[in-house]
Amino acid sequence: MDTTTIDTPQGQVRGRTENGVTAFLGVPYAAAPFGPNRFRAPTAPPSWDGVRDALDHGATVPKVGYRPPTSEILSEPEVAGDECLNVAVYTPDVAGSAPVYVWIHGGAFVNGSNAVPAYDGSAFARDGVVAVVVNYRLGVDGFARIDGAPANRGLLDQVAALEWVRDHIAAYGGDPAQVTVAGESAGAMSVATLLAMPRAEGLFRRAILQSGGGHNVIAEETAARVAAALASSLSVEPSVDGFGSVPVDALLDAQRSLSDRVAAEAASGAWGELALKMMAFQPYVDGDVVPAEPYSRIADGAGAEVEILIGTTSEEHAFFLVPAGIVPHITEDYLAAVLAGYRLDPAALAVYRAQLPDASPGELMIAIMTDWFFRMPAVRIAEAHPAHVYEFTWRSPLFDGNLGACHALELPFVFDVLDKPETARITGPTPPQALADEMHRAWVDFVRTGNPGWGRYGTARTVKMFPGTTVDDPRAATREVWDGVR
Repeated sequence: MDTTTIDTPQGQVRGRTENGVTAFLGVPYAAAPFGPNRFRAPTAPPSWDGVRDALDHGATVPKVGYRPPTSEILSEPEVAGDECLNVAVYTPDVAGSAPVYVWIHGGAFVNGSNAVPAYDGSAFARDGVVAVVVNYRLGVDGFARIDGAPANRGLLDQVAALEWVRDHIAAYGGDPAQVTVAGESAGAMSVATLLAMPRAEGLFRRAILQSGGGHNVIAEETAARVAAALASSLSVEPSVDGFGSVPVDALLDAQRSLSDRVAAEAASGAWGELALKMMAFQPYVDGDVVPAEPYSRIADGAGAEVEILIGTTSEEHAFFLVPAGIVPHITEDYLAAVLAGYRLDPAALAVYRAQLPDASPGELMIAIMTDWFFRMPAVRIAEAHPAHVYEFTWRSPLFDGNLGACHALELPFVFDVLDKPETARITGPTPPQALADEMHRAWVDFVRTGNPGWGRYGTARTVKMFPGTTVDDPRAATREVWDGVR
């Protein structure tokens, strides 16, 4: 391994250079969010004398971690340390001025980090793009409504990271005027929220949303209720001092327990909108950081100057249902209850049956939940804003082929990291490299030019299939059942 040392506004930084790509890992974009900075807005990044080594991934933020079976599919590294608000930078040429790809990871707003192997940005750098992978505060630290604390601190972290890119990326060989912000799942939901956030205006010119849209926020009243329940379980006040008095590990344990409780009780209506929105800790509409539902602001013109690439996988919700063994146990009555919960006309079920004539009730539920949670939010953004739209259709052979084109499956293809052994946990043993070549090239082209290689959605509702060609208005009938609903 060779090393490369550069001068930056923070001080000298030493990175590792391999195969023409230099990686600077664990570079702080804000001060450590502990001590007096706990539950505060991100503060200015530190500087230093001498040379700072950036050879290994920096600290990851406090997070609950995945449970089986998800933990057997997704990697979730943990790196100890307080300086967790950091970025990983992968660059083709520290003396260049390449377009920049800023990645915001997923993980349901409670997991994830830039140390996840699938987020290695080396292939982007190899192909002439500076990749920046961001950590941000999660769970209680990032998204709980806490008295005395600024709202949506995890989103404020993302804005701070984008401001760091604006002010610092030139030292790493990036062009601050050519920034694309991208993300998957909670990361894509974050990107949609950033599109609608006044504080993020002007920080990026392009956006990529993989499996996430602009509907995933909750009301402040819901967030306050969650925080109050968490505080009660800990016998503290839902305030900076109250939560700050609880050790980090104990707070994570309480967060996990409350999330389990919400999941168990939500179907009864005990937690209001969380029966559908599911995540107890996610961005909430506070009237300032998040002025309103992101989709409504995008439909009204927010982010109109930003070029968008957006899409989903074909069977997103298989990820959440198949490994857990739930699909065979879904009954017709339960399926009808799901439709009612989504306020769909009961006749919609016949439309889905016509589309999937051989599907079991569990497989039909995958299709319906995929559309509610992922496909329709993406469609609504594409209807409101000129966008290039894709669908990932390649099916994983795992779980006897039932995992299908599930949530998160496209990630190792987009990042072109099929050679990493961790990716086989979701792709199976022989994923097609040609598909990774095609998808990764489309993403690189969009970052560089705004054109991934096919036309915008438009009135024809054009969607690029991976693998495959473009299709106009795929599955129109099931799309139409959501008119006026989602």
